[in-house]
Amino acid sequence: MYTHKFTRLAKNTIEILVDIPKKTIDKEYESAFLKLIQNLEAQGFRKGKVPPRIAEKYLKKETVYEDLVRKLIPQIYQEIIKKENFKPVISPKIELVKAKEGEDWQIKLTLAEKPIIELRNYKEILKMLKSEQKKEDIWIPGKPDAQKELSEKEKTQRQQNLLNIILTALLKEVKCEISDLMIQEELNQRLSNLLTDIQKIGLTVETYLKSKNLTQEELRKKYKDEIEQTYKLEFILAELADRENIRVENQDLEKFFSSITDIKERDAAKANSYFYASVLRKQKTLDYLLSI
Repeated sequence: MYTHKFTRLAKNTIEILVDIPKKTIDKEYESAFLKLIQNLEAQGFRKGKVPPRIAEKYLKKETVYEDLVRKLIPQIYQEIIKKENFKPVISPKIELVKAKEGEDWQIKLTLAEKPIIELRNYKEILKMLKSEQKKEDIWIPGKPDAQKELSEKEKTQRQQNLLNIILTALLKEVKCEISDLMIQEELNQRLSNLLTDIQKIGLTVETYLKSKNLTQEELRKKYKDEIEQTYKLEFILAELADRENIRVENQDLEKFFSSITDIKERDAAKANSYFYASVLRKQKTLDYLLSI
């Protein structure tokens, strides 16, 4: 049916070249054509009863090929990742390298796999950071009542500052390479959303960039760095949770849901239990990092 070969690129990216013989394309074209004419209507014929020779006048070849591609490429993709045991984390990038009528086809699939996380001696690094942070703690005197209030606020703020220091250290010390494919996909989406927002308020891209004192290249780099750091942190926290066996139990979810007083909001949250379980797991992981 087809042959394929793959190459592992940098940053957990895989490139797959798939060669599909003309014979397979012709067979798939016929299958797509017969499927499409089942819903075709033409003068003098009922829906689904148009003879193939007549149907050829109404169905454009481009329409048939589009249907062929929508069916064949996902099927090939699923077969390859199962056979090679690939673990993609996003949808693949698909390119038709060669796709001329009457010839063999070649497609290129580029996938991004989950990055390999090297946590190294992260516990020792965090313990050292906490030790240094304690040395910098300074007691602020004041009235008893005000002192107590200030102490609580200070405690919360210091905990947040400590968490920021911990996360910054993890990003610096832990090895985690994010596929450029993931970053580019998110970057394109973010730039597209920004363009929509700019147009809604009646600005041009040039005006917006000037107001931010940025060039297009600087904006792209800023977004790209933010996206890479966000993805990296997400994967690191997930790896830590796996390593330390941090789980969200049913009682954790029930406690969270019971805190939502509005019944409709609570039902909506329960319908998205998987999402909220991931949020709670991340919070448990952050709490764990603070407790080391």
